[in-house]
Amino acid sequence: MAPVLFLLMLSGALCSLGQAMSREEKLRLRNQVVEMFDHAYQNYMDHAYPADELMPLTCRGRVRGLEPSRGDVDDALGKFSLTLIDTLDTLVLLNKTIEFEVAVRRVLKDVRLDNDIVVSVFETNIRVLGGLLGGHSMAVMLKEGGQHMQWYQDELLHMAKDIGLRLLPAFNTTSGLPYPRVNLKFGVSGPLSRTGTETDTCTACAGTMILEFAALSRFTGDPVFEAHARRAMDFLWEKRQRNSNLVGTTINIHSGEWVRRDSGVGAGIDSYYEYLLKAYILLGDDSFLQRFNIHYASIMKYISQPPLLLDVHIHKPLLPARTWMDSLLAFFPGLQVLKGDIRPAIETHEMLYQVTKKHNFLPEAFTTDFRVHWAQHPLRPEFAESTYFLYKATGDPYYLEAGRTILDNLNRFARVPCGFAAMKDVRTGSHEDRMDSFFLAEMFKYLFLLFAEVEDIPFDVEDYIFTTEAHLLPLSLSAAPHSYSTSSNRTSQEELDDTNFDWTCPNTRLLFPDPAYPRNLREPIRTAVDKSCPRPAPYREPGMGRPPLRAQDFMANNPEHLELLRRMGVSLIHLKDGRVQLVQHATQAVSAVAAEDGVRFMQEMMELSSQQQKEQLPPRAIQIVSHPFLGRVVLTAGPAQFGTDLSKSSTGVRGFVTVAEPYSGCTEITNAEYVQGHIAILQRGQCMFAEKARHIQKAGAIGGIVVDDNEGSSSDTAPLFQMAGDGRNTEDVTMPLLFLFHKEGNILLEALKEYREVEVLLSDKARDRGADVQEAVEDCLTEATTPTSFESTTQTQTSTVELDESVSQEEVSPSQETSDAEEVIPPEAEVSPTEAAADPPQPKEERDSDKRDEAEGHTDSSSQSVDELLADWREDLEAFQQMEKDEL
Repeated sequence: MAPVLFLLMLSGALCSLGQAMSREEKLRLRNQVVEMFDHAYQNYMDHAYPADELMPLTCRGRVRGLEPSRGDVDDALGKFSLTLIDTLDTLVLLNKTIEFEVAVRRVLKDVRLDNDIVVSVFETNIRVLGGLLGGHSMAVMLKEGGQHMQWYQDELLHMAKDIGLRLLPAFNTTSGLPYPRVNLKFGVSGPLSRTGTETDTCTACAGTMILEFAALSRFTGDPVFEAHARRAMDFLWEKRQRNSNLVGTTINIHSGEWVRRDSGVGAGIDSYYEYLLKAYILLGDDSFLQRFNIHYASIMKYISQPPLLLDVHIHKPLLPARTWMDSLLAFFPGLQVLKGDIRPAIETHEMLYQVTKKHNFLPEAFTTDFRVHWAQHPLRPEFAESTYFLYKATGDPYYLEAGRTILDNLNRFARVPCGFAAMKDVRTGSHEDRMDSFFLAEMFKYLFLLFAEVEDIPFDVEDYIFTTEAHLLPLSLSAAPHSYSTSSNRTSQEELDDTNFDWTCPNTRLLFPDPAYPRNLREPIRTAVDKSCPRPAPYREPGMGRPPLRAQDFMANNPEHLELLRRMGVSLIHLKDGRVQLVQHATQAVSAVAAEDGVRFMQEMMELSSQQQKEQLPPRAIQIVSHPFLGRVVLTAGPAQFGTDLSKSSTGVRGFVTVAEPYSGCTEITNAEYVQGHIAILQRGQCMFAEKARHIQKAGAIGGIVVDDNEGSSSDTAPLFQMAGDGRNTEDVTMPLLFLFHKEGNILLEALKEYREVEVLLSDKARDRGADVQEAVEDCLTEATTPTSFESTTQTQTSTVELDESVSQEEVSPSQETSDAEEVIPPEAEVSPTEAAADPPQPKEERDSDKRDEAEGHTDSSSQSVDELLADWREDLEAFQQMEKDEL
């Protein structure tokens, strides 16, 4: 059957009761998108190239091995100028033909694909292979136009085949599912490969190969790539749960057993569903559409609870697997548009839009009552993608306003002098020193297309399909010569109930004759999100007695408490970064009753953690507001359990900083005349936090900043914690005290070294740039956590607490010996009572593994002076001021 060009359906448009955006306003926003792209792209080229990615806060490139390891995130980096390759077809779409030609020549001249480095098969496929194929498609199109790229002789395609061949060894498994990682030079399982021992991969990692591999086969005439990708897709289909017709999140690549049996449409599975439908569109193979239809029916039956999309268990699909959603599911309304199921797409998109407006960005994960579950936002494009597709499907100007909101928030909160910085915490506005390649590859494509008129686009976008990385593959590939054996695993007609699925695309005008229909769908969802502020009470199992020691009374430096813990089988482990970890081993308790007391103590500690996180724990912000920073540098800071509660202050505390003497702050301050009326900077160590606070307060300080003494520590790689008191009444401390890790502290100290007068704002979140005072904090900003459940069949129960600064620095191995009699917090329920934020979810670039690699203890090998860091800031300061005038 010939492929149905689903993209053509998008031209059907709904009328709307909303005010239509003027052509002039769309042009202004389109030009703003181009200006933002130029800012990001040029800063990458000026400060980072040929590195894989830009570090926009420190204005340098991220080179793998020279920066502290971020775990699985770094598997996307292969020393192959990732951002440039990922951006090639974006340049053409934005009418930057000359820049594209220069970029292609740079790639051909500078990029090597044979580096001795282990990379993610999934990320390298969608970003590098996809980027090269998208660039090749654009080069061919331009060459056929007769004006540009006349010299081009398929060089990008040759590089694409090279990287494809380097990925092929990963498919050497009995199942046909690829290994999650491959060495670009030595392949898999060889003596020099340093990979090939993995047993698990995520469903999306194995099921997101078919578009790029099939396109490579059809461009080159070599069927081997498409054959391997088809085999992996066939195996995943075969291993679906036959009753629910759902797939799990993680699968064993050798046995085909599901390792994680939770199923949703977000991280770990998302693009598998996307590629089933798009493979049908691109390749015209009916079996892909049939499989997608079967999966989609199950998704709508079990996972979709409009407007929510909640994970379930594949064997018990009526049983929820979690009570929160991750931000990667934001792509799904766009996929529903391609399917032609517009109503649930409108509903889910509206829920996501309201969460975005509440927190400025989509948090990495948020709860069913729309609170922050994981606070990071690495500038993901999925919400912009769905916004574009819904606008194309409905023509409703409401989605243009949603796009405007995305633009405004990026410029107000993420834009920095050297690019755009990911959000470390959407609640505070603090930044992370990263700008992922997908930001240039995807975000600006969808935003440009949203505001562009047909004549603004240099080619007919309807002739292409977007990959999951938004790379453009021509639909003409469906007619390209190909040679592969038809899968013997085709879906039988007995399995397929397609009575609700047409083989042609619906006309949206006929679907929704009432022009008010989309608005009527959105209104109740907006109301539901707005009313989601009341907080659920912390979970407590009924009928439980109180243990001898209450968690809220526990002090790590109290000998009586330590003895009580020992009797309950609870031991203390002092971590290298200064935190204290509690581990309960039931077999080490002095009696069964004491063991039960220990279990209850740990449960109470978890509940206390949950309550503290809801009420106190969102991290704070230190914003450098003096010239030349002007509020554009925001540092993530940890709060204290005592002193001024910045979350209850609408203005925060503003003042100039000075270094206290002695730097430890553990004795009377000797430079009180300089500290008085200032915010004092102190070093962690030698005494309790509260003692430091009392000394600088006595000297007249209006606030304090404690800088970590653990060299190389950073909020990028270590969890924030809440500074605890010293066991005494701390009501006498009436000023705010915040904590900075070593990396963030150095930024502040370098600024003070370069500029004698540095003014900062201590607050619960960053204020708008250039404004002295921001509006009061929104009601629903505080983080909520999922009620914690407890399972007695697990292995080791831990809770981490930061209490004082004199703890041992001995490093503890993360692996613990356990037995069936021990108790454990399930990984998703593990909490840290005094940490400011939970661990982040698996983002798109990490989702091929559940494991979190521990960050290597390396500090930055090179650091720039503030003058160097600001050199380029001054150049575009005037443009910034004009931009802010337009926005604010």
